[in-house]
Formats: sequence, C-alpha cells, structure tokens
Amino acid sequence: MYGTADFCGGLATRRSRVLSVVVLSQIAGFALVLAMLPVLPGAPSEAAVTWGLGAGLAGAAGLVLFYRALATGVMSVVAPTTAVTSAALPVLFGLISGERPAAVQLVGIALALLSVLLVSRSPATEQRSSLTSIATALAAGAGFGGFFILLGQAPEGSGLWPLVGARIASISLVVLLALVTRRTLKPGEGALGIIALAGVLDMAANVLYLLAEQEGLLSLVAVLVSLYPASTLVLARYVLGERLQGIQVAGVAFALGAVALIAVA
Repeated sequence: MYGTADFCGGLATRRSRVLSVVVLSQIAGFALVLAMLPVLPGAPSEAAVTWGLGAGLAGAAGLVLFYRALATGVMSVVAPTTAVTSAALPVLFGLISGERPAAVQLVGIALALLSVLLVSRSPATEQRSSLTSIATALAAGAGFGGFFILLGQAPEGSGLWPLVGARIASISLVVLLALVTRRTLKPGEGALGIIALAGVLDMAANVLYLLAEQEGLLSLVAVLVSLYPASTLVLARYVLGERLQGIQVAGVAFALGAVALIAVA
C-alpha cells in the first residue's frame, strides 16, 4: 500500500504542486483514521499521542528533506541513500533494544537492504551529487526511519491514536511550511481524486504497519515495509509502460527472496 500510495502521489504531482499533494493527501488520510477509530478501538493516552506527534514530525521533516535532496542532487544517488537509511535505522534500533531475529531472518534483512538499494536506483547518470545533497538524503532517511521507530514506541492498547497524533503534527508542519514559503495548496484540475486516493492508501499502510509492529519485531517489520519501492516499480511498469532497468529487476527478485527468508521463522 505504501508503494501504491507513492505511485498515486507521483501521478498527482504531475498536475499539482508538491506541498498541495502532501497536505491534501494527508488530510484525506486523517479523515480515514478518524473513521477507523471506532473499528479498531484503543485507549487514548498522552503517551500514545505524544509518540505519534514525534513520529509525525519526523516523517514530515524526512519528506521535506527528501524533496530538498532531490532538488539539489542526483536522483540515482539520493533515492537509494534515503531508502537504505530509512530501512537500516529501525533494524539497528531493534537490535540495540534487544531484538534477536533468527539467523535466517538476519540474512533476509541483509538481502532486503540490498534490494531496497537496487530497486531505488534510477537510470545511471554521469553527474555527481554534492556532499550537501548526500547529507540531506541521509537526514531524510533518518526522518523516515524515525517515523517507524517512534510510532512503534506507543503503549500497547493505544489503537490508532498514535496515528492521530502523527497526522496532526505532519499536517501542521507542512501547512506552516506552505505559509512561510507562500506556496498554494490548491490542487490542479482533476487531481483531487488521485490525491485523496494516495492519502487513503498511505494511511491504510500506516494502520497495517502499526498492527504488524504490535505483533512482530521492529527490526523485521520495518525492513519489510521498506521494500515498498518494488511495488511502485511494478505499477510504473504495467500501468505507465515504463521500462525497468536490469538492476531494478534484480532488486525486485531480491525483495521477494528477503520476504521469504524473514517470514520462514
């Protein structure tokens, strides 16, 4: 769902400004999580909302930094740097926190990190990214990884309340950024539907991640979630007719192998 949401969001940015897509899609996702609160009940608490607020700020900051890195660097360097950092950080946090995946799952984690690197590659270019853009990409990946880590720290039984806090924080931050930079939040003609779909899918993915993290190890769940670029690639191939590079096809194959290894134990 994360991959499909990104695909829809990418289509929407062809018709609307980036900040407009981000804000409106997150509002659509916020509406979904509010509607789901009675379906997946949990106990609202200060801790749950606070961890969610922190996660929302980290995720929104990661998104802003990611777009900044793309604007100043080379996509074929920025995208994999961000993706691998966002996948590796929760794995390291989980291991440091005492999680001990089985040996075969550790092999799966390594294969997953490699697959994220491969599927995130863009066609080769002779340009070089500056140290500043690489540092920004690393910071963006840390923001995305921080979102996964902080969301997972909410108390058990919190239900979807951490996501409520996360959306309040992220929407507020991006709206403030739009006001400061004087960017319009008006969607392009005919883009509102695809923007809303992107937001609903993204929030559905957040809900599934939260449920999975409550049942499994962060070091396993987060790295599986980070394989989402593979589904974006598949959609781009079969919906838009884009051709995949050989290295990206290999990344998709490695991703399937990683899922099998992580799920086997």
